[in-house]
Amino acid sequence: MDIIQAFWLAIIQGLTEFLPISSSAHLILPSAILGWQDQGLAFDVAVHIGSLVAVLVYFRNDVLQLTRSWAKSTLLGHTSTAQSQMAWFIIMATVPAALVGLLAGGFIEIHLRSIAIIAATTIVFGLLLGWVDWRCRGAKTMQHMTWQSAVLIGLAQALALIPGTSRSGITITAALALGFDRKSAARFSFLMAIPVIALSGGYKALQLMAQPSVAWFEIAMGTAVSAVTAYLCIHGFLRLVDKIGMLPFVIYRLILGVILILIYKGLI
Repeated sequence: MDIIQAFWLAIIQGLTEFLPISSSAHLILPSAILGWQDQGLAFDVAVHIGSLVAVLVYFRNDVLQLTRSWAKSTLLGHTSTAQSQMAWFIIMATVPAALVGLLAGGFIEIHLRSIAIIAATTIVFGLLLGWVDWRCRGAKTMQHMTWQSAVLIGLAQALALIPGTSRSGITITAALALGFDRKSAARFSFLMAIPVIALSGGYKALQLMAQPSVAWFEIAMGTAVSAVTAYLCIHGFLRLVDKIGMLPFVIYRLILGVILILIYKGLI
């Protein structure tokens, strides 16, 4: 993979990691249409690190407060606060995806990464997002989060291990279905991404360490580009989500799904 391909793939990953449009579906297109080779393990590590840096920097105040409150209540025995409870909710929401990834990650990697499956999940979960945004959206904010809601959103996040589902898309869908407003749903989804991306990136980094040579320049460039792109994406999405809603992303997913079907049928 040359540097130009790596640059554009990093932008694609940075944009699609946090928008509800499926990064898996987008990473198929360059190889299917342009004949680009697989991005490789080093690049996967780079974009995971970049996405993690972006969300940590954007939510740095939240992360600091949540971590401090959680440590005080859990390790020092201080009284539980809303911030420490939210930290526990994020941990609870991470467990289902971690367990499914551990137990079924190999099966998913082998059997569920076909273009046909990604096209189907892109369309089906896109339609579900649109229906929930239209019918179920409420007025709950982050302050109304409970452990039951966190676990349910976490179970939805586990579905995102199926390529084409979109991690942010399915978690926002679940939060909207539980009555949260769009901005709160997106905010909780992004905070949930921190431990999941850290776990996934850490696992891939361990795999990368076993390789005889590491493309450090590729990692550095991919990390920087994906971090900047993901940061701008998070900022823009949270500013506009209440105004534009989910319909543009639903339409986009339907178009993308049809394109993937055409690729699968050999018509593109």
